[in-house]
Amino acid sequence: MILIKNTQRKIKIDEKKIKKDILKMLRSLSYQNFDIGIWFTTNQTICKYNKKYRKINKSTDILSFPYHTNLKPGQKIKVISPEDKNLGDIIISLEYVKKNMAKSKTTFYSQIKKLLAHGIAHLLGYTHKTNIMYKKMIEIEKKLLKVLND
Repeated sequence: MILIKNTQRKIKIDEKKIKKDILKMLRSLSYQNFDIGIWFTTNQTICKYNKKYRKINKSTDILSFPYHTNLKPGQKIKVISPEDKNLGDIIISLEYVKKNMAKSKTTFYSQIKKLLAHGIAHLLGYTHKTNIMYKKMIEIEKKLLKVLND
């Protein structure tokens, strides 16, 4: 199940379209029957979580909380119990994304899609700790975004 929670009220989003796009991405990875939570919030809220979990006292665009914390990039999740069908949760500050739109030459929704692909990659064990890991992460993100353009 794809659970979307939107607790900010300033920026309108199309939750149905976002849910449809997430399902397409998950389907391309054969995880369409897995659970994922997406929370759209404000800079203030994401700052609290960034401080609590990353010890960084500032807002950011996205935070990811994988359920399978030991999953290696490219490794398939083995489902032994119903709980194993949980990918994890993603928090996105729409306020942060909107504020930083001037830096990018894409639309607001394109930025959201990129962040969702980035967050899903994190939930599947991909990181950007080294250049090699970063390149693998970029590859999976591109694959996920390509699915949305087909």
